[in-house]
Amino acid sequence: MTRTSLTVTHHDGNARAGLLTTSRGVVETPVFMPVGTRAAVKTLDTADMERLGSPILLANTYHLMERPGADLIAQRGGLHQFMTWDGHILTDSGGYQIFSLEPKITEDGARFRSVYDGAYVDLSPERATAVQEALGSDIAMVLDVCSALPAEPATLANDMELTLRWAERCRNAHSHPTQAQFGIVQGGVELDLREESAKRTVELDFDGYAVGGLSVGESRHKMVPALAAATRHLPNDRPRYFMGLGDPVGLVEAVHNGIDMFDCVLPTRLARHGTALTSEGRLNLRNLKFANDDGPIDPNFKHDLSGRYSRAYIRHLLVTNEPTAGRIITLHNLAWLADLTQQMRQAIADGSFSELRRRIHDVWLPADTPDETAGGL
Repeated sequence: MTRTSLTVTHHDGNARAGLLTTSRGVVETPVFMPVGTRAAVKTLDTADMERLGSPILLANTYHLMERPGADLIAQRGGLHQFMTWDGHILTDSGGYQIFSLEPKITEDGARFRSVYDGAYVDLSPERATAVQEALGSDIAMVLDVCSALPAEPATLANDMELTLRWAERCRNAHSHPTQAQFGIVQGGVELDLREESAKRTVELDFDGYAVGGLSVGESRHKMVPALAAATRHLPNDRPRYFMGLGDPVGLVEAVHNGIDMFDCVLPTRLARHGTALTSEGRLNLRNLKFANDDGPIDPNFKHDLSGRYSRAYIRHLLVTNEPTAGRIITLHNLAWLADLTQQMRQAIADGSFSELRRRIHDVWLPADTPDETAGGL
């Protein structure tokens, strides 16, 4: 029994717009998922997310397992009730922590030191599955091995094989009646490995499929072919998720290759450092030239929650270290990306996606180096 489905409503080439159906409801795709690592999007609350119209958030299994603990959250009715959030929640498995915290990886799982108290943490496929079931998310991810790039093909192949074995263990351990579980395709930038990983992950019959281990430092001209090699072997009736992608060029390229879902800390991280996403590209609002600028962050996109504030005011907040600045820009950046995904949905329906893709390239590529990617958690 699958717990999610993806009904494609429109195609434009490989780009697709659709309806992701879960036990909780329906989400229009393509969709960007704001990252609420510790059950909160930084500087915002769930009322903000409701006003932004975000249908789905991402939370981090590893961090919630550590603080406050999955049992404590389960005792309070699960993550939705704990956060007072009625929308969808996707939880990752902790795989990126394996990538970033220099773990010892064995067949059993991964051991690494806690970022909170330095104690050793053991994370197995079975534990990652059990924790996510206790959290009660709508979509849970399998535990995977995210290879550092660049890497030798033999290393990538070994990591892919271990990810597949762990995926099967996650599938066997999963018993939540309404929680969907997604498999993860690995293989680095090796096209043959990506194809093999996709085919064999699909054989395990997950509710949806993610492409992991990309946007971790490799160049875009290597990332996109690896993505395409994976997506061409994923089923049309299941959602496809690119993990850790949030820059506008990356998003349109992913949609161009058949991806439905994304997440990234980029819009919130940039906001806390004073950078806004706009129709003119990135805007560093700390710049002195904005000191006397009474215009909104983006004259072409004045969202109800952030469009009332002038660039001059926000710059003042930034240079005086007022945290309100990060909040305002975060609201803007998330609203701007949500609007971009809405534009993509409409362009796919209209058959004009290539034109939108070209416009994004024209604005963002001049300031975007070929090696720039937007990493994950």
